[in-house]
Amino acid sequence: MISPPQVRAARGLVGWSQMELADKADVAVMAIKRLESGAVATRNRTLLAIEAAFSEAGVIFLPPADGRGEGVCLNVSTSDT
Repeated sequence: MISPPQVRAARGLVGWSQMELADKADVAVMAIKRLESGAVATRNRTLLAIEAAFSEAGVIFLPPADGRGEGVCLNVSTSDT
C-alpha cells in the first residue's frame, strides 16, 4: 500500500492540492489530510481510490528496493499535467 510520504510526493509531481486529490479520488479532503499526517489508519477503499486517481494522472508508486526507500515517478506519456 501507498505511504503518507508517497501521497505527498505524488501530489507534488502532478501539482494537486489536497482538495484536488480529494475531488479526483472522490473522497473527503479530511481523509487526505489524515492519510498524509499518518495519524490514523486509512480505509483500504480510500487508498485504492487515491491510487486510481494518481494512476490515471500517470503516477507510478515504487516499492522499496535494494535497501532504498519507496518513491514515486511520473509517466509523462500518460500524465495530464
